[in-house]
Amino acid sequence: MKSHISNALSDFFFEYETPRQVLVRNRRVGVVCRIIQLGVLAYIIGWVFIYEKGYQSADTAVSSVFTKMKGVGYTSINGSERVWDVADYVFPSQGDASFVVMTNYIITEGQEMGTCPELHGKHNCSTNADCEGGSFKRTGHGQMTGVCVENKTCEVLAWCPVEDDHKIPDPPMLMSAENYTLFIKNSVTFPLFGVSRSNLVEDIDAAYISKCLHHPDDAPLCPIFKLGDIVKLSGFDFETIARVGGAIGIVVDWTCNFDVDVTHCKPQYNFHGLYGNAAETDKAKASVGYNFRYAKHYMDNKVQKRTLLKVFGIRFDIIVQSLARKFDIIPTLTAIGSGVGIFGVATVVCDLVLLYLLPKRAFYKNMKFKYTDTHVQHDSELLGLEKSDYCNLEANARQVQGTGQSNDPDSEAGSTETEVSKK
Repeated sequence: MKSHISNALSDFFFEYETPRQVLVRNRRVGVVCRIIQLGVLAYIIGWVFIYEKGYQSADTAVSSVFTKMKGVGYTSINGSERVWDVADYVFPSQGDASFVVMTNYIITEGQEMGTCPELHGKHNCSTNADCEGGSFKRTGHGQMTGVCVENKTCEVLAWCPVEDDHKIPDPPMLMSAENYTLFIKNSVTFPLFGVSRSNLVEDIDAAYISKCLHHPDDAPLCPIFKLGDIVKLSGFDFETIARVGGAIGIVVDWTCNFDVDVTHCKPQYNFHGLYGNAAETDKAKASVGYNFRYAKHYMDNKVQKRTLLKVFGIRFDIIVQSLARKFDIIPTLTAIGSGVGIFGVATVVCDLVLLYLLPKRAFYKNMKFKYTDTHVQHDSELLGLEKSDYCNLEANARQVQGTGQSNDPDSEAGSTETEVSKK
């Protein structure tokens, strides 16, 4: 028992096993194998390493966006002139990555709380019974009092006079918004690589900012944008979107390769029209454009009043996209290892062809697999010989018997003799 244990341990520590290799000279199988291997090699080099950058680790940025609008608008309504500055037409206050620039509006001045007729089409009536007192309608302006007034509409308790927004000003009231300018300041940090960048890159200084205006070809890094240019680059018509409002996405794209100098990491600006183009499918939608309401309250002779504005504007959403890459040995070795493993597909396919499809599949199967008969061990024990000595005697006997047999290496008999003699 002790000797068996020691032999087992000796075999485990001091012996090495290697797979048996069989060289097959077959053109069809060889061509299939090489084609598969070339395909795998092209996949590893072309897709994994070149396209997917499998030799690099990747990181996304933590970003911050600051914005500032500049420009002045002018309107004249019934002889009343007014100048609109950034405090009047930017919502919310400046600095956010998402904001609205007012381009058109409907104003209702001098509203105060009281009772007044509802607009036609909101609560039409013929008698007081048609106006249920104390009830509301979703599209109405206030609470019905139960009175049907002379113009055949229900009387409501609301901010009076009620707003009439049936007619949208055309052309837009603030067409001058086309010349407003937007300044974007963006900072990004890639924590994995410890790199921080700003869209005010090395070539941009105070003197350059004071006179530059963004242009995709002539000034692609200038962070100051004209609103008319943004709308045009997003595929919209400014007068159309200014009349009813809409939304535009400004994408700041940071795609960087830190295997080269970090100064090559610079932003790219892209503009996308999200909605608001009435000339396209938006015309068929129930709600076109973008609008909201806000009110300015004040006191007049101790009576609370307000000025209501229905604002049509362009909503700008500044979106930062980032992806930085840098060489890393771990993903490189992982990609190489997976590629080497895929090379095994060629072996599997060729084995299937050899063992199951070719006419000489029995011959190739005999060459590939080594079969051990149980009677060999039994007979060697009866003769008192070691297994290796018994195999040598059996091989010599087969050599003597095989003098009259074919020595053609392509035949199954020839392959068996060759295999046994090599043992």
